[in-house]
Amino acid sequence: MKRILFLTILCALTIKAHSQSVVLSMRERAAIEDRWLENRMKTVMPMLMEREGIDMWILIAREYNEDPVLKTMLPATWLNARRRTMLVIYNPGDGKPLETLAIARYNVGAVFQSVWDKEQQPDQWARLMEVIEERKPKKIGINESDYFATADGLTATEKGLFMDRLPKKYQDRVVSAERLSIGWLETRTPEEMVVYEQICRIAHEIIAEGFSETVIQPGITTTDDVVWWYRDRIRERGLVTWFHPTVDVQRKDPDEGLYNFSNRPDRVVIMPGDLVHVDFGITYLGLNTDTQELAYVLRPGEQDAPQYLKDALKEGNEVQDCLTMQFATGTTGNEALLAAIAEAKGRGFIPQIYTHPIGYHGHGAGPAVGMWDAQGGVPGTGDYPIYPNTAYSIELNARVFVKEWDKEIRVMLEQEAFFDGEKVVYIDGRQTEYLLIPRVRPTHE
Repeated sequence: MKRILFLTILCALTIKAHSQSVVLSMRERAAIEDRWLENRMKTVMPMLMEREGIDMWILIAREYNEDPVLKTMLPATWLNARRRTMLVIYNPGDGKPLETLAIARYNVGAVFQSVWDKEQQPDQWARLMEVIEERKPKKIGINESDYFATADGLTATEKGLFMDRLPKKYQDRVVSAERLSIGWLETRTPEEMVVYEQICRIAHEIIAEGFSETVIQPGITTTDDVVWWYRDRIRERGLVTWFHPTVDVQRKDPDEGLYNFSNRPDRVVIMPGDLVHVDFGITYLGLNTDTQELAYVLRPGEQDAPQYLKDALKEGNEVQDCLTMQFATGTTGNEALLAAIAEAKGRGFIPQIYTHPIGYHGHGAGPAVGMWDAQGGVPGTGDYPIYPNTAYSIELNARVFVKEWDKEIRVMLEQEAFFDGEKVVYIDGRQTEYLLIPRVRPTHE
């Protein structure tokens, strides 16, 4: 009997282990990230430099104060820049390969080859100017931007030193590399997208595990307990998060009004009948997720969520459709936002849309499609156009009046999606049914 019990437990553990997606070792991750970087520099970068008309891109940063773009170009084993790191990307044109150079004491990975011998030229800035003079670029891009933080990585000190040393004949050739920076950060390659699906799946697995009876005991477990369980579980899986998760509830309670983004309670005991919501993200292989899903806590005798909550979730899904149908190459984030809101309102919904790009950063570079407190459009970042081969967190909510609760609720949803230039596809699907706590088991007689 003991042997049978042992084998049963072993089998259950094996099934559970096999149900989890593989998370690679740090050594394996580094090899993949470096391979992706080499491929991106050969395929994505030439296209972007031609598109933006910049033939020389100069990135400069010092250790612990890294330009966000430069940091994505470092080898995986470099967690930071070293000393003052100068990278130069030059497009000679005529279909010739890019030159990727480092004005540094050593090569910066396999991509950027050092062209500075300090014994021959002690002055690093002087060597950078020699590289510029040798190539005579028509447009020199530097990372400064009024609206996009990730494209504004050149510090005032570095820009001042650069412009002071740059020969006068090149001064008027210096332009903002804002759109080049955004393009580099937002464009996803086929190789990345194959793996991005798995990254999103891992996030979904962890969310589902947290929204289950394994973690939540109604009447005892608090929302804050679940938040910290997620933090620990992410670490246990060998991953990190880029923001502290949130977990909150909506319920049939006349004293609790509509969910408020700026004033959420931190610690609430989860009870049967609650609609539970999580906002959660992980970072893996240099890419990020940002996901919001919903669970329903079954009351005694219930086998499923009430139909009125199912209907509310369906409205949320339809608002998602109202947004994703607006995606088209060249459409700005503000145009997509206003068209989606008009479409949703025309169908009788009450939408609130705050979708953002995702990739190297959680709140990534690219067009902002609303903010929760900016439903008329976002100046600057919302005026940037949508390009193919870009990823987004389709983040929004639908306000729905629930008669059975005599109040409005927010159906808050967020899922990663990819725009291929023609259509939007959810990278690992989207939520169309509630996670149930506890999971429903066959009825026992």
